[in-house]
Amino acid sequence: MGRGRQKAKATKQARDMKYFSPATDYSALQRELTGPGSRASTRRTEPVEPVEPDYSAYEDKYADEVEDDGEESGSRRTG
Repeated sequence: MGRGRQKAKATKQARDMKYFSPATDYSALQRELTGPGSRASTRRTEPVEPVEPDYSAYEDKYADEVEDDGEESGSRRTG
């Protein structure tokens, strides 16, 4: 007989957790995400572009395999 009461209690607890919405402290969340000692206002707002690797060493190495118009010399594989 105790199973019905236990299931009803578990259902009530699950429903309470599903619809519970605590007040969110956004300033504490911002402090947590920015880390210790840093301030969000001092961060750069512009995106940082990645550095392009230097491929000049490979340019001459493979220059004889590629024609001037960008197509490979020899037969082309399809599929």
